[in-house]
Amino acid sequence: MIEWDPRLYKWEQIANVVAERIESGTYPPLALISEVKLQEEFDVARVTVRKAMGALRDRGLITTKPGKGSIVAPQ
Repeated sequence: MIEWDPRLYKWEQIANVVAERIESGTYPPLALISEVKLQEEFDVARVTVRKAMGALRDRGLITTKPGKGSIVAPQ
């Protein structure tokens, strides 16, 4: 379980963790990232995970297709 930093929003911290996983190769290019699994892993509301995913999209690390989900962007 993550140790929450009170100075940052939870969605920011989740985005940082997922970004680290992408950069380390834990989530390789084209891997599907499950919002439900992240929600369960971090014990947060779905909207919190969606904000984190939005931040990752803005950084160009993932792409999202409605009805398909979010995948790690190819390098």
